[in-house]
Amino acid sequence: MKILVTGGGGFLGQALCRGLVERGHEVLSFNRGHYPALQALGVGQIRGDLADADAVRHAIAGVDAVFHNAAKAGAWGSYESYHLANVVGTENVLAACRAAGVGKLVYTSTPSVTHRATHPVEGLDASQVPYGEDFQAPYAATKAIAERAVLAANSATLATVALRPRLIWGPGDNQIVPRLAERARAGRLRLVGTGENRVDTTYIDNAAQAHFDAFEHLAVGEACAGKAYFISNGEPLPMRELINRLLAAAGAPPVTQSISFKTAYRIGRACEILWPLLRLKGEPPMTRFLAEQLCTAHWYDMGPAKRDFGYVPRVSIDEGITRLKSSFAAHAAITD
Repeated sequence: MKILVTGGGGFLGQALCRGLVERGHEVLSFNRGHYPALQALGVGQIRGDLADADAVRHAIAGVDAVFHNAAKAGAWGSYESYHLANVVGTENVLAACRAAGVGKLVYTSTPSVTHRATHPVEGLDASQVPYGEDFQAPYAATKAIAERAVLAANSATLATVALRPRLIWGPGDNQIVPRLAERARAGRLRLVGTGENRVDTTYIDNAAQAHFDAFEHLAVGEACAGKAYFISNGEPLPMRELINRLLAAAGAPPVTQSISFKTAYRIGRACEILWPLLRLKGEPPMTRFLAEQLCTAHWYDMGPAKRDFGYVPRVSIDEGITRLKSSFAAHAAITD
């Protein structure tokens, strides 16, 4: 099939492109920049912005299916910037799919669409957890709007499914683990609360596999069409253990100190006020949304994903940590 991946140059996007090429598909990627890694895979690249309806329509014309993976992520930035990328961008993708007669759309969502302050989610599936309210972060708010639009677009001609992978990590990640390691080495990393809250994560290969499994089963009238699914490794760990295992793989010191949720929340509120007021660059070290996420239990039931499209994690956390450690060691050897 001829398949378009939006955001194919990102961490998950590259894994999706690589896997689809390996499965014999003709793959195109819609990006804002050019990525040599995609070129090396033989992936065609179309440059453009999701908020540009004409560019999206041009990219989707002639394809059989779409993996809509691109989004503006993060814990900081204006609501408008998130709305343009995540809501307007998704609306443009859906309109282009309808116009081009595309039959399948696999959407990369996030568990954050169900975020509710410090309310834990423990062992539940997507049908048991409502959408969040009063989001403290534009990322979660706009992804919730976009996911609803994707599921509502499921029809007799376009089959859609939304996947919510939780905290993707592994070799090739240039965000989560490197940032944790940088702050740990600088002595600026703290746990929020006791660090005993259990959380799910998703190794990169498993996150991609879930997308491929859903894609292979997705069709009009099939069980997964028009539904959302939590995705993870199915191995929840205490936050303290998780972070320290990732830090060890990166060769960084463990985090041993913590601050209370109330303190972190106050810091987050202060940062949200001061950053725009003082026109400070970059993301603040804490936000209210991040404080809530870090101290709350989030782990999920993979049963529906297994039942409806056969998703079973193939790489355990232990194996993933081993691979991550090897990738850091190989990178260190190259840069030395």
